[in-house]
Amino acid sequence: MSVRRPGAGFLKAALLVAVLTGCAGRPRERALDTYTAEEIFKKGELELETGKRPKDALVYFQEVERLYPYTEFAKRALIMQAFTLHRSKEYPEARDAAQRFLDFYPGDEDAPYALYLMALSYYDQIDDVGRDQGITFQALKGMRDVIESYPDSEYARSAILKFDLAFDQLAAKEMEVGRYYLKRRNYTAAINRFRVVVQDFQTTTQTAEALHRLVESYVALGLNDEAQTAAAILGFNYQASPFYDDSFRLLKGKGLSPEAKGESWLRQIYRQMVRGEWL
Repeated sequence: MSVRRPGAGFLKAALLVAVLTGCAGRPRERALDTYTAEEIFKKGELELETGKRPKDALVYFQEVERLYPYTEFAKRALIMQAFTLHRSKEYPEARDAAQRFLDFYPGDEDAPYALYLMALSYYDQIDDVGRDQGITFQALKGMRDVIESYPDSEYARSAILKFDLAFDQLAAKEMEVGRYYLKRRNYTAAINRFRVVVQDFQTTTQTAEALHRLVESYVALGLNDEAQTAAAILGFNYQASPFYDDSFRLLKGKGLSPEAKGESWLRQIYRQMVRGEWL
């Protein structure tokens, strides 16, 4: 005896019953516009805290601003949008949200944080020294704006630290290029890079090596006065550095010693850094 298979109509009807039965067991989700601004805002905070993807919280903060504009929660939701986008590594969008906050609420207590968040969005994009450093310049400018605009804020202290690190990054880029030229015995090009570090980035951790590389470059070119002056500056400021030991041995091998000689640009640096003559 053959068994008759159910037709397509029966299967559709059965499927519909199953779907309706399953839906009946679950309460329908309320539309967001039926919640208060505070309730939506708290939903966003909860999603941000417990969810796996920070960006999933964004819709709640956006809805607060859309449904309840010009309210206190709309203002708070806007700064939270900037924070959420930054946390999601959506840096241009985070800057846009932070800028909107500053445009709408320039005198608000969260304005320093919005400005800091804009600078941080550049800072967190800084790549290794082998990449283009345009982002680093933007980070420096942003951190300087925070420091100058809100010098007494907690964000200024953090901005100072990050400014120094970004400044060091730029000096490191100059050193990388200078070492590239030095390795290929293009001494003039190398000197130009190391000079930038010594003149413009004196406060960074790269200065000691830059002075030593100048000693190497000038010795290779037979410019002994410049080599000795660079070593003299290095010895005065970084005598405990292994770079000074290397420079001292290099000069000694040539019958030379670290001392200020001649009237090159390094002699001016010597007067400034060693003798304190800035005029």
